[in-house]
Amino acid sequence: MKRYQDKINFDEPLLLTYTALIVVGLVMVYSSSSVLAESRFGSNFFFLKQQVMWVVMSVLVMAGMYRIKLDRVAVYSAPALLLIIFMLSVVFLMPSRNGSHRWLMLGPLTMQPSELFKFATVVYLAFSLSNPKRDIKKIKQLLFPYLPIIGVGLLLILMEPDLGTAIVITLTCLGMFFLAGAKISHLFYALVPSSSLAFFMVYVMGYKKARIMDFIAALSDPLKGSYQAKQAALTFGAGGLTGTGLGDGRQKLFFLPYPHTDFIFAATGEEVGFIGLIILLSLFFFLLYRSLKISMTQPDKFGFLLGAGITISLFLNIAVNLGVVTSLLPITGLPLPFISYGGSSLLISSAAVGLLLNLSKKRGKGTLVWRK
Repeated sequence: MKRYQDKINFDEPLLLTYTALIVVGLVMVYSSSSVLAESRFGSNFFFLKQQVMWVVMSVLVMAGMYRIKLDRVAVYSAPALLLIIFMLSVVFLMPSRNGSHRWLMLGPLTMQPSELFKFATVVYLAFSLSNPKRDIKKIKQLLFPYLPIIGVGLLLILMEPDLGTAIVITLTCLGMFFLAGAKISHLFYALVPSSSLAFFMVYVMGYKKARIMDFIAALSDPLKGSYQAKQAALTFGAGGLTGTGLGDGRQKLFFLPYPHTDFIFAATGEEVGFIGLIILLSLFFFLLYRSLKISMTQPDKFGFLLGAGITISLFLNIAVNLGVVTSLLPITGLPLPFISYGGSSLLISSAAVGLLLNLSKKRGKGTLVWRK
């Protein structure tokens, strides 16, 4: 038994929680998409088959991230960001889907470069900010080279348009800067232009203005908001305490938009009820808890910032999706990590878990060991 324990030096609870979320995701993707798949493609297993393929690829990616040498790979994070920025430019040459240019189409496969940008940004910042020669308490070293390279990527993502992903990346960057030692006043200076740009785009240029106004209306009463918000509220209400049972939800019968992607949390609530949602939220909470614990026990600043950046990004993705589905935030189109149908989010979230498992192999015994 001792020899077995010596070989297992990664965070097993994190891996088990990740596995449980993947399984829940497969079950709910099939349950929420079977009717839609039968109607559009003549097979109720269409979306499930696609998701199984993405799960296999994601697990392989996760295993690969677990085995890589982090310090050697992180050196190439800046060139990787430049390559991804080029990919973000190419998406505008692709056919639009639902009025957006978010997807890079590679034959039968599609990929969202914005997800890659989100992931690569965390690795790049962790590597760069851990450089002992960099003092980000100075405003110049905080702005350059980060503002040009990350700013261009964010601008392209806003133009797709994908406001939700841009917000997640911005807040993740600010969180990592703060943890790396940046002054709060400097971060505030960086936040003001971003907020001003967002306000200008929404209220002057009309970017997503209708969604914002629908959200404001839904604050007093979800049934006064957008069609998606109304159907989500009705879906949650239909679930009650214990739910209607797996496969027996009715809102997925062409009432609730995107029941297997953006609004899968609502579809899940209808079928498993409040109790089932509490269990699902507990899995997310435990995954974030293990991620935070791994980050706080890293022996060096790079590991701490990488783990913390991943944790912040995962938390924001989960929080924004849940906020949208429950009408606490405007509709943004972000999927629920590990649960929603789709390959890009699942691949990147799995890669993030792989990096966390990688970091867990070199944990220290204390808290913030690198601050010694």
